[in-house]
Amino acid sequence: MTPKQIDIIEETWDYVITNTEEAGQLFYDRLFKESPELRPLFKGEMKDQERKLISLITFAVSKLRNIDEIIDDVRALGTRHKHYGVKDDYYTNVASALLWTLEQGLGNKWTDEVKEAWTTLYMALADIMTKAPVGRA
Repeated sequence: MTPKQIDIIEETWDYVITNTEEAGQLFYDRLFKESPELRPLFKGEMKDQERKLISLITFAVSKLRNIDEIIDDVRALGTRHKHYGVKDDYYTNVASALLWTLEQGLGNKWTDEVKEAWTTLYMALADIMTKAPVGRA
């Protein structure tokens, strides 16, 4: 990722967080609408899952300038996802729902440059997760 892409992600995520309290709900509503086959993978209260999602993205965004610090965490998350039954091709479904959610939250601030920055970040993290060992969750 370029420094400019990192700036874009930090600025736009701050905007989404401060202006869209329901980002997690929007994301999962979209994900399950577009990919209903993924719904059974999620157990428990969705509000908890929504909070975890927003927390996870916030954490990743806060570490973009020192991404090496979270590589092991991202890899471990990939291993856990494999144990939950997540298949590699599901990451495309998640990317679509995430980008759509960001577009909704950002409105006219959503540009091709913003989309490219977020896509670059997501694909880098998804690549680490899909290459994670199956090992222990």
